[in-house]
Amino acid sequence: MKRLTISTAWVLAGLLFATGAAWAAGVKVGFVDTNKLMEKAPQAKQAIKKLEKEFSPREKELVALQREIKKLEDRLDREGVTMSESAHSKLERKILKKKRELKRSRDEFREDLNIRRNEELSKLQRELFKAVVTHAKAEHYDLVLSEGVVYASPRVDITDAVLKQLQKKSAGGSR
Repeated sequence: MKRLTISTAWVLAGLLFATGAAWAAGVKVGFVDTNKLMEKAPQAKQAIKKLEKEFSPREKELVALQREIKKLEDRLDREGVTMSESAHSKLERKILKKKRELKRSRDEFREDLNIRRNEELSKLQRELFKAVVTHAKAEHYDLVLSEGVVYASPRVDITDAVLKQLQKKSAGGSR
């Protein structure tokens, strides 16, 4: 009886292996390196340029405020000894007020930049996901893997094909 059960188990294991191998032979699998897509997709570069354009005026204002504070501090260092007590105190308060303004402006800038960066990143990720799915359906892939893959041979890596699709879409002017 025990022999029959072991034999049956081996037969079942053989059948499962044969069925699995036959199934696997018909499955088309691909791999996408999402980090590479994020780095090289023209849409990512466009998003970066958009953010730079949007935030560069505010960044310039911060730099100008930093320079103004530096000039005031230099003036205090140079003329502080010869200034009256009230003029000295007034200049110190002015410097302190400007530093607080700079800190507040810098914090707001960082917060706004992070919010916008996250919005653009989310939009980009959706667009990349859509491009991968579109390519997978067009090329009849059954399974496309991405994160967490230890190794993918160049034979199953479809990253460059998806990247070409994104470049064509970008060149066509649609975003």
